[in-house]
Amino acid sequence: MQEWIYLVIGIAVVGVLAIAGFVTTRVRRPGRLPEKASTDVITPAPSTTVEAPTAPPTVEVETPEAPAEPAAPTLETPEKPASRLVRLRQRLAGSNALGRGLLGLLSRDQLDEDTWEAIEDLLIGADIGVAPTQELVENLRTRLRVEGGQAADARAVLREELINLVDPTMDRALKVSGEGDAPGVVLVVGVNGTGKTTTVGKIARILVADERTTLLAAADTFRAAAADQLSTWGERVGVEVVRGPEGGDPASVAFDAVKEGIDRGVDTVVVDTAGRLQNKQGLMDELGKVKRVIEKQTPVTEVLLVLDATTGQNGLIQAKVFSEVVDVTGIALTKLDGSAKGGIVVAVQRQLGVPVKLVGLGEGPDDLAPFDPAAFVDALLS
Repeated sequence: MQEWIYLVIGIAVVGVLAIAGFVTTRVRRPGRLPEKASTDVITPAPSTTVEAPTAPPTVEVETPEAPAEPAAPTLETPEKPASRLVRLRQRLAGSNALGRGLLGLLSRDQLDEDTWEAIEDLLIGADIGVAPTQELVENLRTRLRVEGGQAADARAVLREELINLVDPTMDRALKVSGEGDAPGVVLVVGVNGTGKTTTVGKIARILVADERTTLLAAADTFRAAAADQLSTWGERVGVEVVRGPEGGDPASVAFDAVKEGIDRGVDTVVVDTAGRLQNKQGLMDELGKVKRVIEKQTPVTEVLLVLDATTGQNGLIQAKVFSEVVDVTGIALTKLDGSAKGGIVVAVQRQLGVPVKLVGLGEGPDDLAPFDPAAFVDALLS
């Protein structure tokens, strides 16, 4: 009996131990245990490779472009002289009072003494001058008395007499060509305010329109910005300007310009001079010096006096003084805008025996044209 008790207790103990081992296994092994590391494998050391330093990002440096060459200025194409005459005639005809006044008086039924006195007053007021006025009136009275005084006839007679008064026989061609290979030299003179430098620029345009190679000389060194003004005119049509220091010797500038013109073989050199007051003897002497210095190289072919048509008799005084110093060969009348001062054309020619060669009627660059007596009279009577 006692042996059975020992047997049961032993079986119970074994059972308890078995159960305890099963529980322990379930707690410790939710999964498989890690296998024991093998001892014949050397664990690789952490990598000691040093990565090459990352190159800094490439910065593209823009190479500055070479400055572009300035575009060549677009040159203007000056108007041909022939078309200028047509346009200027139209402008003169549209604003002139002299021709209308004369035709109105001559168209009266009775040409009495009062009418002829009114005609004389009108002509003198137009700066034609006393002697030319008396001559014109006498010729008109004689012809209209003989040929009749109808309006149509009066106009035809007046036209013929005015053309004769302006004198179509004068040589009005600009002398812009020299002898042989030498350039023509045009010396432009005149007092301040007449538009002298502007006229030089416009003459350059006429020469370019005539396909002549041209050089300008800025010998007006006494007036501030005169050379700049002339350079602006030249740049518009591709004509170079020879200039000197402000206040420098005008004769030296003129000499250098003519020398360069000879070396280059240009057709014409146009010399702008200072706007000298006619009552300053020292300045007039300087003008004579300019001409003499130029002619050490080649003759001056044209001396052009610029007159303001609106100055009337003062213009005649200027013309006389200048002609005594530099032997004026032609007149350029500016501002001949139809203001009845057109009579200066007759007066200045009669006093100097020098023809009007150019006339200007406006501020436009091509408002300067060769003077034609018949076209001028026709414009007055239109």
